[in-house]
Amino acid sequence: MNAGEDTAGAAGLPRGTALLREPLLNKGTAFSARERDVLGLRGLLPPRITTQADQVRRVLENFRRKPSDLEKYINLAALHDRNETLFYRVVVDNPDEMMPVIYTPTVGLACQQFGHIFQRPRGLFVSIEDLGRVESVLRNWPHPDVAMIVVTDGERILGLGDQGANGMGIPVGKLSLYTACAGVHPRRCLPVMLDVGTNNAELLEDPLYIGLPRQRVRGEAYDALLDEFIAATQKVFPGVVVQFEDFANQNAFRLLRKWRDRICTFNDDIQGTAAVALAGIVSALRVNDGRLAEQTLLFLGAGEAATGIADLAVAAMVGQGVDAAAARARCWLFDSRGLVQAGRSDLVEHKWPYAHPHAAVAGFADAVRALRPTAIIGVAASAGAFTEEVVGEMAAINERPIVFALSNPTSRSECTAEQAYRWSGGQALFASGSPFGPVVRDGRRFVPRQCNNSYIFPGVGLGVIAAKASRVSDEMFMAAVHALCAQVAPEDLAQGSLYPPLARVREVSAYIAAAVAQVAFERKLAGVPRPPDLLAHVRAQMYEPLYADYTQGGH
Repeated sequence: MNAGEDTAGAAGLPRGTALLREPLLNKGTAFSARERDVLGLRGLLPPRITTQADQVRRVLENFRRKPSDLEKYINLAALHDRNETLFYRVVVDNPDEMMPVIYTPTVGLACQQFGHIFQRPRGLFVSIEDLGRVESVLRNWPHPDVAMIVVTDGERILGLGDQGANGMGIPVGKLSLYTACAGVHPRRCLPVMLDVGTNNAELLEDPLYIGLPRQRVRGEAYDALLDEFIAATQKVFPGVVVQFEDFANQNAFRLLRKWRDRICTFNDDIQGTAAVALAGIVSALRVNDGRLAEQTLLFLGAGEAATGIADLAVAAMVGQGVDAAAARARCWLFDSRGLVQAGRSDLVEHKWPYAHPHAAVAGFADAVRALRPTAIIGVAASAGAFTEEVVGEMAAINERPIVFALSNPTSRSECTAEQAYRWSGGQALFASGSPFGPVVRDGRRFVPRQCNNSYIFPGVGLGVIAAKASRVSDEMFMAAVHALCAQVAPEDLAQGSLYPPLARVREVSAYIAAAVAQVAFERKLAGVPRPPDLLAHVRAQMYEPLYADYTQGGH
């Protein structure tokens, strides 16, 4: 066996080329002279030893040279596949530049093109053909200490619909944010694609599509796969958190209801979106000097995001002393067939609580005029739906209208930041699901920030892991809302920012994690003794993307 082949190195590390091919361990040109000798690397790397800072400089130079966001995504994915520590160093140090590429909005395009840009598998693909052997599939994963699983079946990817197995880009991206934003160790993160087919005709005809070329499985076979998968996760990775992601409405709500009181799980599209949106509304009310219990919320959309936000807003209003029925009456939904109201016979179950008595209304602008909302929240992926008429009407009704265009990717946004400020005369309190740059109007500089779930779910996950919580509760998400709002400074609000800067996201996540862990300990849901300092406890568990010295046994 040659020195560069797969032999055991120092402290149980692989040697030579095997080490260079392991992204969790590879340091590239940063391996020291001593490490190169001990680990059989001499001659396999250029002789000049570089620092991690040098490597970051090289990565950024090449990244910024790429002509498109998709090319930048491919560039970062390749880095992720060969050197995870360096990948996370780059992302952690440059969040404003990197996060729109590794997640929204670019990840949407990456999912659409996934089969064409596919280079190396990441995560686990569990297909309907694995029914009866899912546990053995999960045991193929090389890391037994998984703490966080993000799983999708690819049916409702962002605002793009059914992307089938191409939707794997979403769990991969989400878990990258768990590590970058909250320091959950990448070894403890597992992205999973449940491939049950796709009804996307273009994908079925695409010879480079990576998933099963068949129509989606429904009914008993689908449920059998989900049940077997959940049972296997609990057996193979005891205590793991399972995050449901981008399931279609008909499955998302029922799966959450089925499992939330049985395992440690949540649905980020429902609960995470709700928390970050509610935090933005509460921040906006600091500008308005208003009370949540006095607001009227009109949602463009009536799916997971809309009802999730409405449910959490109702819970917050109830916490302010409002009767639950009265709180629900302040939340209205508008779907593809018009205003959701009690006279309609076509409503599915999750819309019923918000079907209030009202005459039929077909147009969204008409709904704004009829209901006189203080906030409009777009979550229907209906591009351009917040027209000049809609925003102008909101500005006529409210001195400081709340306008949240939360759909992503950017191509599905209800309006741009510039449009919201221009059409409202600079009065809109704006947040978006996709990133928009600063806007200058009448000498004033507005800095809109994303209503991005990355402010919430990484910290929630870190808090649940740190407390070894047995369940994820709505109270934890409410605690996350308050923790996030507390991190929005007056100077943020003065420039139109309803969220803290992304540069502080790890600090924000630590505060959220401590608040979530606090709930776990108070409600007897924690699986470890309570530490004296919760914030110090969660910070101590946060992964920092720095190279270890392998000659000292560190990895």
